[in-house]
Amino acid sequence: MIKKIAEFIRKYQMIEPHDTIAAGISGGADSVCLFFILLEIRKQIPFNLKVVHVNHGIRTDAGGDAEFVRILCEKQGIPFFLVEKDVKKLAKESGRSAEEEGRRVRYEAFAKALWNERGKIAVAHNSNDRAETMLFHLFRGTGLTGVCGIRPVNGNVIRPLLCVDRTEIEQWLSEKGISYCTDSTNEQDAYTRNRIRHHILPYAEQEICHGAVAHMNRTADELMMAEEYLKRETEKAVERCVLQGEGCIQIRIPAFLLEDEYLKGRILLYCIEKAAGSRKDISWVHVMAIKRLFQTNGSKEIDLPYRLKVYKQYDLGMIQKCGEKSGNRKVYLVVPPGQVDIPGLGRVEFTVFPMDKSQNIPEKTYTKWFDYDKILSSMKFRARHKGDYLTVKGSSGRIGHKLLQDYFVNEKIPREERDRVYILAEGSHVLWIPGRRISEYYKIDEKTQTILQVVVVDKKE
Repeated sequence: MIKKIAEFIRKYQMIEPHDTIAAGISGGADSVCLFFILLEIRKQIPFNLKVVHVNHGIRTDAGGDAEFVRILCEKQGIPFFLVEKDVKKLAKESGRSAEEEGRRVRYEAFAKALWNERGKIAVAHNSNDRAETMLFHLFRGTGLTGVCGIRPVNGNVIRPLLCVDRTEIEQWLSEKGISYCTDSTNEQDAYTRNRIRHHILPYAEQEICHGAVAHMNRTADELMMAEEYLKRETEKAVERCVLQGEGCIQIRIPAFLLEDEYLKGRILLYCIEKAAGSRKDISWVHVMAIKRLFQTNGSKEIDLPYRLKVYKQYDLGMIQKCGEKSGNRKVYLVVPPGQVDIPGLGRVEFTVFPMDKSQNIPEKTYTKWFDYDKILSSMKFRARHKGDYLTVKGSSGRIGHKLLQDYFVNEKIPREERDRVYILAEGSHVLWIPGRRISEYYKIDEKTQTILQVVVVDKKE
């Protein structure tokens, strides 16, 4: 296995002589394997090795893992950096999900360990992790980049174990007599990724195709090459039809409309990211809205996340950042179970409980049930933002996205009232407009295992 991983490292030029490698070692099987593999690779390539361990403050037994890794490093003479943070508390304060905050804390720890040295961050993802990520992104809806799963190299982050699967890792550790810690949360089905890990991939391996994980990883490699090719083609297309204007991105609409249909979407995503500095919370519904704007006559405007405004000026499409109109209304982070008091709406209570098929879904205006398993990041009660959307069922029965702005217009909600409405949202995706409707995406169905109940207590049903 060492030879296989060494060849993989050389193929992607992960480690160069005299690099400093900050390895994330949690104490689990994958990371302990990474630790000992890197020690072997150091015999072939001279580099400095440091170990970073982050205690997220989530498990009561996590201190034991930290001590295990500290002793491991002490025996091998490797510098050990321990970071202890209350991730749940930080997530609540920042408004991020615990998963997002945990990732931020980890990479901040890596940066401090590397300081100003020429270095790379080594993490212990294996081929099973890559397959799980592919499915996770595919189920949620993703573009080509997402379905590639985890990359072997992403900036200064390297993944030397991506060429081996979990079984190979555990077998190698067993043969070498190397012990490791077990994270109890990895055995729980409360997390979506764990359900994929425990149920979907094993079923695929046993009942559909032996070697499914390996096949998916080969497909991911091909998709990654396709993505790199399309990235180059997108850059050429951008040169043909995009201008950097004074304080905005300008798109030559006649040239844009001549581009391939798929490239049009990539061009727009490039322009949005350029104007906003990010494209998180930008979905295909936003891209399609811009396409329609550029293909029709008239002077309609579109609002996007990040205070972006898109409009037409003759043959030029403009993407520009502007000031927000909705004022500085307070944002209320939702952390179930619990409650929040929202001026103008009332006290809102949140309860989480397992699905019971014998229960009837309440048909009440201010009591709503949501599929809690589909909610993957932090929820907030807030005023509307540019680019907010909800999932609706059309007259033909088809499910699709609808911009919140369009919904308000169709429902004839007066303009002056729209900024006073509080919505419950996950990112730009609206779960519920209290007193009106909920998103089709978050509704209870036959696969629901956990229910989130939201009740506006002070409202009469």
